[in-house]
Amino acid sequence: MVWTGSWVAERLGVRLSGAPGIEDLLGLALRRNPKRAHLLVSHVLGKHVPRSPRVVAEAGRALGREVRALLGPAADEAVVLGYAETATGLGQCVADGIGTAPYLHSTRRPVPGVTPVGGFEEAHSHATSHLLLPADPALLTAPGPLVLVDDEFSTGSTVINTLRELHALRPRTRYVVVALTDMRGPADRARLDALATELDARVDLVAAVAGHVELPPDVLDRGLALVAAEEARQADRERTAEAVRSRATPLRLELDWPAGLPEGGRHGFAPADRDRLDAALPALAEHVRAALPEGGGRLLVLGTEELMYAPLRLAEAVETAAPEWDVRFSTTTRSPVLAVDDPGYAIRTALTFPAHDDPADGPGPRYTYNVAGAGFDALLLVTDAAGDTPALRAP
Repeated sequence: MVWTGSWVAERLGVRLSGAPGIEDLLGLALRRNPKRAHLLVSHVLGKHVPRSPRVVAEAGRALGREVRALLGPAADEAVVLGYAETATGLGQCVADGIGTAPYLHSTRRPVPGVTPVGGFEEAHSHATSHLLLPADPALLTAPGPLVLVDDEFSTGSTVINTLRELHALRPRTRYVVVALTDMRGPADRARLDALATELDARVDLVAAVAGHVELPPDVLDRGLALVAAEEARQADRERTAEAVRSRATPLRLELDWPAGLPEGGRHGFAPADRDRLDAALPALAEHVRAALPEGGGRLLVLGTEELMYAPLRLAEAVETAAPEWDVRFSTTTRSPVLAVDDPGYAIRTALTFPAHDDPADGPGPRYTYNVAGAGFDALLLVTDAAGDTPALRAP
């Protein structure tokens, strides 16, 4: 097997080190972003690489169970906060693993009539500003431990920004930071320890695997030059969403979503909401199964940007209800990443299409990765009410 980070490592002099098996969990790609050259691509997150929904969901639940064991009885008072857009589903699965924790994720989508309780910046991201929009602001002022969930920690700067913001809103004595991968170096680990001392709080970190990415000093300039050269080489071979659309006839499927049940954690998701979703999922999955072509095949359930958890749980239920279908899960994203069709590169293909909603940073392009050419026989695109716009339904 070729490691899906070798293409970048060879050309940029990037080195990945860590516990045995880390290369099975992570690959490398190049961002089309002047702030950071490389992208760590998780094989179990369900964002850039289509994966079995059971594998994706269990990765988060396992971390949640580890958090519960760490907190002990205090876990019953914990609140979980996930980061948009990549960790919205992961964070909610961590809350599932804890079992009793309400959940909220940050968002980049302002919502009319909902006043932000707070926000923070993610400096290296393509879209930097995060908003916190709980329907009940008391969710962020409860006295118990606060659990912060992101897909990976490279420097920990975003977590530090968040902890400062939320500690000012409601000082706590206990925080837990959770990620699939912890890639910080010694200096960044020391920064988080210093913050814990400054806040007079205990800050624990839980990660599925720890490692480190070694970058040459000129990695950003080299990465930008490599992206420009590769894009020029690919210009005449790019596949577009229009080419795929011309060969497909979309079917609109209305699911009987339970009245009043949140579609995600943007405004909060309580344990009682999780119980209602669990009860509804078998019927929702049968509805999907009845709409699929007979005979089975390969099915991709595709979430939309921040909407990861509901599509993931639906995909997991369909995986159980329809064994004749080989189900995979991933989501669209606003993050621009270079695609290179090479077995040593983590993002083999990219589809680009206009945004169908109205986020804070305007329309702009959106992407889905490793879907084109993957041999899917059917694709189920799942969106929420805010994303169900005329632009989405346009031919």
